[in-house]
Amino acid sequence: MKTGITLGAVIALSFAGVANAESHEAQYEVTVTNITKGVKFTPFIAAAHSAALSFFEIGESATDEIAQIAEGGNIAPMQTLLDGSAAVFGTASTGGLLMPGESVSFELTTPVYGVWWGKLSLAAMLLPTNDTFVSLNGVRLPRHGSVSYLADAYDAGSEPNDELCASVPGPTCGGEGYSPAVDGEGYVYPAPGTHGEGDLSVAQFGWSGPVAKVTITRLD
Repeated sequence: MKTGITLGAVIALSFAGVANAESHEAQYEVTVTNITKGVKFTPFIAAAHSAALSFFEIGESATDEIAQIAEGGNIAPMQTLLDGSAAVFGTASTGGLLMPGESVSFELTTPVYGVWWGKLSLAAMLLPTNDTFVSLNGVRLPRHGSVSYLADAYDAGSEPNDELCASVPGPTCGGEGYSPAVDGEGYVYPAPGTHGEGDLSVAQFGWSGPVAKVTITRLD
Protein backbone atom coordinates (compact mmCIF):
# COMPACT_ATOMS: atom_id res chain seq x y z
CA MET A 1 0.00 0.00 0.00
CA LYS A 2 2.76 2.43 0.88
CA THR A 3 4.42 1.68 -2.44
CA GLY A 4 1.16 2.35 -4.27
CA ILE A 5 0.72 5.69 -2.54
CA THR A 6 4.28 6.68 -3.41
CA LEU A 7 3.86 5.74 -7.07
CA GLY A 8 0.58 7.59 -7.20
CA ALA A 9 2.20 10.71 -5.82
CA VAL A 10 4.99 10.47 -8.37
CA ILE A 11 2.48 10.04 -11.20
CA ALA A 12 0.46 13.01 -9.96
CA LEU A 13 3.56 15.18 -9.81
CA SER A 14 4.54 14.06 -13.29
CA PHE A 15 1.18 15.05 -14.75
CA ALA A 16 1.36 18.37 -12.91
CA GLY A 17 4.76 18.98 -14.46
CA VAL A 18 3.39 18.23 -17.93
CA ALA A 19 0.46 20.58 -17.35
CA ASN A 20 2.79 23.34 -16.22
CA ALA A 21 5.03 22.79 -19.24
CA GLU A 22 2.07 22.93 -21.61
CA SER A 23 0.95 26.27 -20.14
CA HIS A 24 4.45 27.73 -20.16
CA GLU A 25 5.38 30.43 -22.66
CA ALA A 26 8.74 30.65 -24.38
CA GLN A 27 10.37 34.07 -24.73
CA TYR A 28 12.59 35.02 -27.65
CA GLU A 29 14.69 38.10 -28.36
CA VAL A 30 15.17 38.96 -32.02
CA THR A 31 17.93 41.36 -33.11
CA VAL A 32 18.04 42.70 -36.67
CA THR A 33 21.18 44.40 -37.99
CA ASN A 34 21.22 46.42 -41.20
CA ILE A 35 24.36 45.22 -43.04
CA THR A 36 23.99 47.41 -46.13
CA LYS A 37 26.20 50.38 -46.99
CA GLY A 38 23.52 52.98 -47.66
CA VAL A 39 20.03 51.46 -47.51
CA LYS A 40 17.54 52.18 -44.74
CA PHE A 41 14.86 49.79 -43.42
CA THR A 42 11.35 50.88 -42.51
CA PRO A 43 9.75 49.48 -39.31
CA PHE A 44 9.65 45.68 -39.11
CA ILE A 45 6.65 43.44 -38.60
CA ALA A 46 7.45 39.99 -37.18
CA ALA A 47 5.49 36.90 -36.21
CA ALA A 48 6.10 33.58 -34.50
CA HIS A 49 3.80 31.07 -36.17
CA SER A 50 3.15 27.52 -37.32
CA ALA A 51 4.08 26.06 -40.70
CA ALA A 52 0.55 26.86 -41.91
CA LEU A 53 1.51 30.51 -42.52
CA SER A 54 3.88 32.06 -45.07
CA PHE A 55 4.52 35.74 -45.76
CA PHE A 56 5.08 35.12 -49.47
CA GLU A 57 6.07 32.54 -52.07
CA ILE A 58 8.88 33.06 -54.60
CA GLY A 59 7.46 33.14 -58.13
CA GLU A 60 3.93 33.93 -57.00
CA SER A 61 2.05 37.23 -56.74
CA ALA A 62 2.67 39.24 -53.61
CA THR A 63 -0.27 39.63 -51.29
CA ASP A 64 -1.64 43.12 -50.78
CA GLU A 65 -0.13 43.07 -47.28
CA ILE A 66 3.37 42.39 -48.63
CA ALA A 67 2.92 44.92 -51.45
CA GLN A 68 2.02 47.62 -48.92
CA ILE A 69 5.20 46.87 -46.98
CA ALA A 70 7.39 46.69 -50.10
CA GLU A 71 6.05 49.87 -51.73
CA GLY A 72 5.39 52.11 -48.76
CA GLY A 73 6.64 50.49 -45.55
CA ASN A 74 3.09 50.18 -44.22
CA ILE A 75 2.97 47.24 -41.79
CA ALA A 76 -0.56 47.88 -40.47
CA PRO A 77 -2.40 45.63 -42.98
CA MET A 78 0.01 42.75 -42.26
CA GLN A 79 -0.45 43.30 -38.53
CA THR A 80 -4.22 43.03 -38.95
CA LEU A 81 -3.85 39.84 -41.00
CA LEU A 82 -1.53 38.24 -38.45
CA ASP A 83 -3.72 39.21 -35.50
CA GLY A 84 -6.63 37.37 -37.12
CA SER A 85 -4.71 34.19 -37.98
CA ALA A 86 -4.99 31.03 -35.88
CA ALA A 87 -1.54 30.03 -37.17
CA VAL A 88 0.14 32.95 -35.35
CA PHE A 89 1.52 32.56 -31.82
CA GLY A 90 2.64 36.15 -31.32
CA THR A 91 3.66 39.31 -33.15
CA ALA A 92 6.01 42.25 -32.67
CA SER A 93 6.90 45.41 -34.54
CA THR A 94 9.51 48.13 -34.42
CA GLY A 95 9.39 51.88 -34.95
CA GLY A 96 11.46 54.33 -36.96
CA LEU A 97 14.06 53.76 -39.65
CA LEU A 98 16.92 51.30 -39.18
CA MET A 99 20.05 52.92 -40.58
CA PRO A 100 23.05 51.11 -42.12
CA GLY A 101 25.14 49.39 -39.45
CA GLU A 102 22.49 49.82 -36.76
CA SER A 103 20.52 47.14 -34.91
CA VAL A 104 17.07 46.89 -33.39
CA SER A 105 15.80 44.27 -30.93
CA PHE A 106 12.36 43.10 -29.92
CA GLU A 107 10.80 40.18 -28.05
CA LEU A 108 8.33 37.52 -29.14
CA THR A 109 6.36 35.07 -27.01
CA THR A 110 5.17 31.63 -28.11
CA PRO A 111 3.43 28.74 -26.35
CA VAL A 112 5.99 26.16 -25.25
CA TYR A 113 5.02 23.84 -28.11
CA GLY A 114 6.14 26.59 -30.49
CA VAL A 115 9.70 25.79 -29.42
CA TRP A 116 9.46 22.45 -31.20
CA TRP A 117 7.90 23.47 -34.48
CA GLY A 118 7.52 27.24 -34.40
CA LYS A 119 8.68 29.51 -37.22
CA LEU A 120 9.71 33.16 -37.42
CA SER A 121 8.88 35.52 -40.27
CA LEU A 122 9.61 39.23 -40.55
CA ALA A 123 9.58 41.93 -43.21
CA ALA A 124 10.38 45.61 -43.81
CA MET A 125 10.82 47.88 -46.82
CA LEU A 126 14.21 48.92 -48.20
CA LEU A 127 14.62 52.66 -48.80
CA PRO A 128 15.09 54.04 -51.36
CA THR A 129 13.51 51.41 -53.65
CA ASN A 130 10.29 51.05 -55.60
CA ASP A 131 9.03 47.80 -54.08
CA THR A 132 11.84 45.90 -52.38
CA PHE A 133 11.59 44.33 -48.93
CA VAL A 134 13.90 42.43 -46.61
CA SER A 135 12.47 39.25 -45.13
CA LEU A 136 12.93 36.01 -43.29
CA ASN A 137 10.09 33.71 -44.28
CA GLY A 138 9.38 30.82 -41.92
CA VAL A 139 12.80 30.10 -40.38
CA ARG A 140 13.06 27.77 -37.39
CA LEU A 141 12.99 29.13 -33.86
CA PRO A 142 15.84 27.74 -31.72
CA ARG A 143 14.88 25.26 -29.00
CA HIS A 144 17.61 26.79 -26.84
CA GLY A 145 20.49 29.20 -27.22
CA SER A 146 20.81 31.42 -30.28
CA VAL A 147 20.74 31.08 -34.03
CA SER A 148 21.62 33.68 -36.67
CA TYR A 149 20.31 34.05 -40.21
CA LEU A 150 21.26 36.29 -43.12
CA ALA A 151 18.15 37.89 -44.61
CA ASP A 152 17.86 38.60 -48.32
CA ALA A 153 16.01 41.35 -50.18
CA TYR A 154 13.05 40.52 -52.42
CA ASP A 155 11.24 42.47 -55.11
CA ALA A 156 7.47 42.31 -54.60
CA GLY A 157 6.88 42.60 -58.35
CA SER A 158 4.03 45.00 -57.65
CA GLU A 159 5.59 48.17 -59.11
CA PRO A 160 8.01 48.91 -61.99
CA ASN A 161 11.61 49.50 -60.89
CA ASP A 162 12.00 52.90 -62.53
CA GLU A 163 14.09 54.20 -59.59
CA LEU A 164 12.53 57.62 -60.04
CA CYS A 165 12.11 59.69 -56.90
CA ALA A 166 8.53 60.47 -57.90
CA SER A 167 7.64 56.83 -57.20
CA VAL A 168 9.99 56.14 -54.28
CA PRO A 169 8.86 57.15 -50.76
CA GLY A 170 10.99 57.98 -47.76
CA PRO A 171 13.44 60.69 -46.68
CA THR A 172 15.76 60.37 -49.70
CA CYS A 173 13.10 60.85 -52.38
CA GLY A 174 9.77 61.68 -50.74
CA GLY A 175 7.78 60.20 -53.62
CA GLU A 176 4.62 58.12 -53.82
CA GLY A 177 4.38 54.98 -51.73
CA TYR A 178 1.81 52.25 -52.25
CA SER A 179 0.23 52.53 -55.71
CA PRO A 180 -2.18 49.63 -56.37
CA ALA A 181 -3.14 50.99 -59.80
CA VAL A 182 0.43 50.47 -61.07
CA ASP A 183 1.52 46.96 -62.04
CA GLY A 184 5.02 45.49 -61.85
CA GLU A 185 6.43 42.12 -62.83
CA GLY A 186 3.57 40.30 -61.14
CA TYR A 187 5.51 37.94 -58.88
CA VAL A 188 7.99 37.96 -55.99
CA TYR A 189 11.64 37.35 -56.88
CA PRO A 190 15.10 37.93 -55.36
CA ALA A 191 15.88 41.64 -55.67
CA PRO A 192 18.85 42.35 -57.96
CA GLY A 193 19.80 45.57 -56.17
CA THR A 194 19.84 49.16 -57.36
CA HIS A 195 20.68 49.50 -61.07
CA GLY A 196 21.56 53.20 -61.12
CA GLU A 197 18.69 54.08 -63.41
CA GLY A 198 16.52 57.08 -62.75
CA ASP A 199 17.49 59.11 -59.71
CA LEU A 200 19.25 56.48 -57.56
CA SER A 201 23.01 55.96 -57.36
CA VAL A 202 24.47 52.45 -57.23
CA ALA A 203 27.50 53.75 -55.34
CA GLN A 204 25.29 55.21 -52.63
CA PHE A 205 22.33 52.83 -52.51
CA GLY A 206 23.48 49.61 -54.17
CA TRP A 207 23.81 46.19 -52.52
CA SER A 208 24.46 42.59 -53.44
CA GLY A 209 23.74 39.50 -51.36
CA PRO A 210 22.05 39.54 -47.94
CA VAL A 211 21.01 42.89 -46.48
CA ALA A 212 20.39 42.02 -42.82
CA LYS A 213 21.64 39.74 -40.06
CA VAL A 214 18.97 38.37 -37.73
CA THR A 215 19.84 36.71 -34.41
CA ILE A 216 17.15 34.84 -32.48
CA THR A 217 17.84 34.02 -28.82
CA ARG A 218 15.68 31.99 -26.47
CA LEU A 219 15.53 33.85 -23.17
CA ASP A 220 14.05 31.21 -20.85
